[in-house]
Amino acid sequence: MVKSISRFLEPGEAKDLLEGAGLEAFAFLGAKKLGGSHLLDGVWRRLGLNAAFERLLSGRNYRTPIERLLFALVANRALDPGSKLSLESWVSDEVVIDGLAEVEVHQLYRGMDFLLEAHDEIQREVFWQVSNLFNLEVDLLFVDTTTTYFEIDGEDDEGDDGDDGESDEEGERGFRKRGHSKDSRPDLAQVVIAFAVTRDGIPVRCWVFPGNRADVSLVEEVKRDLNAWKLGRVVMVMDTGFNSLENRRALQGAGDAFILGERLRLGPNGKLPEALSRPGRFKRLDSGLRIKEVTTKADSVMSRRFVIVQNPSEAERDRIKREDIVRETERRLAELAQQAGPQHTRAACDLRAHRTFGKYVRQTKTGKLALNKAKIAAEEKLDGKFLVSTSDSDLSAEDVALGYKQLFEIERVNRDLKHTVDVRPVYHRRRHRIEGHVLLCWLALLLIRIIENETGDTWHQLKKNFSNLQAGYHDTKNGPVVQTNPLNAEQKRVLDALHISPPARYLEIPVPQQAQNM
Repeated sequence: MVKSISRFLEPGEAKDLLEGAGLEAFAFLGAKKLGGSHLLDGVWRRLGLNAAFERLLSGRNYRTPIERLLFALVANRALDPGSKLSLESWVSDEVVIDGLAEVEVHQLYRGMDFLLEAHDEIQREVFWQVSNLFNLEVDLLFVDTTTTYFEIDGEDDEGDDGDDGESDEEGERGFRKRGHSKDSRPDLAQVVIAFAVTRDGIPVRCWVFPGNRADVSLVEEVKRDLNAWKLGRVVMVMDTGFNSLENRRALQGAGDAFILGERLRLGPNGKLPEALSRPGRFKRLDSGLRIKEVTTKADSVMSRRFVIVQNPSEAERDRIKREDIVRETERRLAELAQQAGPQHTRAACDLRAHRTFGKYVRQTKTGKLALNKAKIAAEEKLDGKFLVSTSDSDLSAEDVALGYKQLFEIERVNRDLKHTVDVRPVYHRRRHRIEGHVLLCWLALLLIRIIENETGDTWHQLKKNFSNLQAGYHDTKNGPVVQTNPLNAEQKRVLDALHISPPARYLEIPVPQQAQNM
């Protein structure tokens, strides 16, 4: 207003007026993003993570704000994943982190080291805070694994930590190893990452294992760590990769129970499990699933409880997919009949060995190839079905079926690990650095999933909506002024849903010089 009025004054009068108002030194310096970090920081504090870190840090003589450094690392994974080195400019130039104006990369590594040192206490704190704050049922935990690879030549030697050539302590050796890759990269070294997820999809615990560890060998360690939390009775839900006699015994120990996926085909000949051959009627659930409960005798002493589940929509998809494959198989058989000699022999061998079409082909007594109608009929009986076993005699068959179906929540966590917080590429080589990096990704996923559950929006939508909430930096005669722009209606709704206060209108405002001299 003062500037606008000054246009109608004489130049000398306008200059005096502007100088008196302190506007001759007013300049807009730029803006930094505030919305996403304010959203994450609100949930971080609501979970009590800031207080937990400060409590664990008490008595230590850190000169750097470790808790704020860790929050900045977590916020970076959720908002704009990058290397630790790039985070220096991210904090100083691009985003507002309350209580942290700038960082140096060596400070970030110091914070990561502390996080790894305190990870047991932090994960326990997170579990109980999530349980109490959001009144979640944590008696049912979903556990699954994924992998992340390293684009390096070879793998870690058994006596090398993969960094400086010095020998590691026991348990540190050979961490980045080749193994069963869930990223379809068996040629590269990897690590195995496991998550425990609540039925609401919130990851409350994570583990990192050497890349050559098989799923069936992880259960003892996972169960031991969860038992240390004294949770009482827990039902753990796991996929078929964890199903073994030893694991079933481990999961059933200490009064706990399991829900496990079962293979629909056994052995190289594809024999069906006994439970699938038992007669009985399916019961239709409100969700549309059809279930049938079966109990079989594993031996003369022990019996096993199974639930057969059929998803009608999946059954339809299986039927359409199989009919497409059968049509292509018939076309190839017809094409094969037109060939002769060595060309026919090569084509016949290729068809029988084909991973997709070969299973629907059989060889007749005369040596010709024909459509395997018996195989097609057998596959039809499995359309849309999955088989689940449980050691819990009190859970209803419906709860068993729906509990296993919720495994998609942990599959979503695994997917977000790679595509939302970008666990890869991993820039670290030493084991403790890799574990610290995964812990940061876990904390970022934890905040993201809580925000999504509480607001009903996806993280992609929320980031877009809060991207225009910024802090503007101005230089004035009396000093810097940092001002935020007003919230829109959607931003207000989200903050209210999360019980987070809006940011202050002025983050920094100077005291006028006249007031300082009084």
